[in-house]
Amino acid sequence: MAEKITEFDASTYLSSDEAIAEYLTAVLEENDPDLFLAAMGDVAKARGMMNIAREAGLGRESLYKALAPGAKPRYDTVLKVLHALGVKLTITAA
Repeated sequence: MAEKITEFDASTYLSSDEAIAEYLTAVLEENDPDLFLAAMGDVAKARGMMNIAREAGLGRESLYKALAPGAKPRYDTVLKVLHALGVKLTITAA
């Protein structure tokens, strides 16, 4: 009997504010904009895409487009989504 392998879904593990902050911080350190947008999408999925879109002042489809691979969302859009996700960017010395 063959085992069924399911695709990994990070959103199922993002149940606390601390887990979300650690996840986004780790991904941000990779310096890959597409990976960071995907991670934001994982968090939005965990929190509910419709709720995040509404809190960010975006349509649901606009949120999906902003977080799609290769997207180049505006800085203010990224900040609105991060705020809706309940996180903020901080700067530290390298």
